[in-house]
Amino acid sequence: MNRIKVKDKTFEVSIPAEELAREVRRVATEISRDYAGREPLFLPVLNGSFIFAADLLREVDLPCEISFIKLASYQGTQSTGEIREVIGLAQDITGRDVIIVEDIIDSGLTMAHMIETLERHNPASIRVCSLLVKPAALKVEVPIHYRALDIPNDFIVGYGLDYDGFGRNTKDIYTLVK
Repeated sequence: MNRIKVKDKTFEVSIPAEELAREVRRVATEISRDYAGREPLFLPVLNGSFIFAADLLREVDLPCEISFIKLASYQGTQSTGEIREVIGLAQDITGRDVIIVEDIIDSGLTMAHMIETLERHNPASIRVCSLLVKPAALKVEVPIHYRALDIPNDFIVGYGLDYDGFGRNTKDIYTLVK
């Protein structure tokens, strides 16, 4: 399907599943190389990163753990700029190597908040892994150690990303048709 309708909006394929799979494998290989001999804790940000995190961890060749955190800053197609912690950190990360797994970094505000929050728990290290980055939308500088793809500042759905809770369940990523 080249086009899909999600609620009241039409979206067109912008990143096919094959490209996503290739980039996820590349990022997993980099992480496996960089963390050889260590046991990182992967910390995906729900809800959007759940598909990326599952695919990424199946490709990572390391002993590792996974825990989840949920932050929210979107309403409809717009970031609210306000970050609400919905589900907090349930794992002791003191002295641990933590890899935050995010679906998309656009303004950078959510990630900056998350890094600041996690640093208070004294991890050995914090690294950021994002499926997608919107360089043109960044409002704050955040360290992104692993990124699959840079994309334009368009609204997208699919592969875990949503529009008002819908559209997450596609293999491809779709861009809003204006």
